[in-house]
Amino acid sequence: MGRSRKARRGQAAAEAVVEEVDGGLAELVPDRDRARAWTLLLDGAPQSHVDLDDPAYLSFEYQRRLGHVIDLVAPPGRPVHAVHLGGGAFTLARYVAATRPRSTQQVVERDAALVQLVRRELPLDPNARIRVRAADAREGLAKVPDGWADLVLTDVFSGARTPAHLTSAEFLTGIRRVLKPGGAYAANVADGPPLAHLRGQIATAAAVFPELALIADPAVLRGKRFGNAVLVGSAAPLPIAELTRRSASDPHTARVEHGKALTDFTGGAVPVTDAAAVASPAPPPSVFR
Repeated sequence: MGRSRKARRGQAAAEAVVEEVDGGLAELVPDRDRARAWTLLLDGAPQSHVDLDDPAYLSFEYQRRLGHVIDLVAPPGRPVHAVHLGGGAFTLARYVAATRPRSTQQVVERDAALVQLVRRELPLDPNARIRVRAADAREGLAKVPDGWADLVLTDVFSGARTPAHLTSAEFLTGIRRVLKPGGAYAANVADGPPLAHLRGQIATAAAVFPELALIADPAVLRGKRFGNAVLVGSAAPLPIAELTRRSASDPHTARVEHGKALTDFTGGAVPVTDAAAVASPAPPPSVFR
């Protein structure tokens, strides 16, 4: 698995775990404010935050927005079938298991060494119905039966960039295939000015899903800074009013765009195909300082 070491963060503090994985240098850093909470970083870029004592707690702003989508797909307590493309520290799979017990979930994470690290240091609840597959996202998605999922979440980054083959209409068509008629897709999309990647991803999703919404910090939408946006797609009407209310009242305030305003935002961008797909842009170094 590569080299491994532990670095102390103070005599009474938990130890950070630093280990080489397939995708680079992984760090599990203890949260000084929460007793059994950890942040996962890959090559210095924050990926996930997990509180083992309270897996329903979501810290990162984009994960909170994905949490809003989860909460609107099914009421708390009702089990769902969920597919997670990109595993990280399994934060959102843990969230679903905590808020909707008896849910059945599949996590697809290409980095097998990262999966082993997270399983060892931040073990999953053995009673949770979470299956983790070490595979490429598209390969793992192809193994999911038609119409199986209530929810598909994509949060896949390699070197802080989403791989090209996970940005195309063909990829999203595969996601729609595995969704139930009323199911929803939500993706973490990272971009900065001039937002060409984000606009292209919206146009691509619009070619596959008749209902769309975008959740993002207003400063990101205005092209003022690099950041994350959550793109939501479905074949069924989305609960826009409730999504807007939750996003506006969240500690990380966000705006929801949909309908004509979202179409106008794309600025004439065209859908991305496998033949023309490129990876998402690399974030500027200042993002992680």
